[in-house]
Amino acid sequence: MEAAMGKRRMILLGMAAAVAWGIATVWVGVTQVNLPVFSLLPALAFAFLPPGVVLLVMIARLAAVRFFDDGLIDGQAFAPGSAPWVDQRVLTNTVEQLVLALCVWPACGYLLLGDGPGVLVALGVAFALARVAFWIGYRAAPPLRAFGFAATFSATVAALLWAGLRYLVS
Repeated sequence: MEAAMGKRRMILLGMAAAVAWGIATVWVGVTQVNLPVFSLLPALAFAFLPPGVVLLVMIARLAAVRFFDDGLIDGQAFAPGSAPWVDQRVLTNTVEQLVLALCVWPACGYLLLGDGPGVLVALGVAFALARVAFWIGYRAAPPLRAFGFAATFSATVAALLWAGLRYLVS
């Protein structure tokens, strides 16, 4: 019981830090990344490059594990709790988060007008960093994955909320 409370506390702290990360990501995009509004399409294209590179590394890591392990080369399931099993779960969640980003970020960029390109660039970099934090945290101890998981999600939510608010007040 006490161990579970310690895990919950660690997860809650990670999630709280992630909310701050999400807000900071949008703030940096609005105030620090100054790109002209006509760069919206290139910014959108390049916003997905850092997440794509992280996804590529994750896929390559799992492919290498399978290739060099005689017990896995034929596509066998990873042993629960093993490093490749964790990597597969991280990859699956990263794809889920990336699909969410693909559905939300373009509209945010459009709704944020002049701030849109900067926010998109900040979201892309923040996504990649948060996914690496998620991967490292999950490998170290499952409760440590909370920050990386929630940071990816909260940045997207913060951008959506900011874009919606900006749209409603304009």
